[in-house]
Amino acid sequence: MKNPNRKTVSQLEQLPNIGKAMAKDLHLLEIHHPKQLIGKDGFQLHKKLCTLTATKHDPCVIDVFLSVIHFMEGGEALPWWHYTEERKKASGKNENRHV
Repeated sequence: MKNPNRKTVSQLEQLPNIGKAMAKDLHLLEIHHPKQLIGKDGFQLHKKLCTLTATKHDPCVIDVFLSVIHFMEGGEALPWWHYTEERKKASGKNENRHV
């Protein structure tokens, strides 16, 4: 698992759980620097990505977004699947948060 210095990381692909495809998706969302993830909502990013691409992206993409937002906001670098239960609980509370 990648664990860069969040204060100096400058490339999205340096972040935990982010590869070329996910970096491309973040670029579509107008996120070009890791620090732009701070304060974002993973559910809203997923919804916007689905809208922009006219594709229903897998809900696991939300998990990835949650993981990198958490990391950039000072949390531990954890695998994306660590956030699956959190997503499922949040989705159950508010079915309209994501597509």
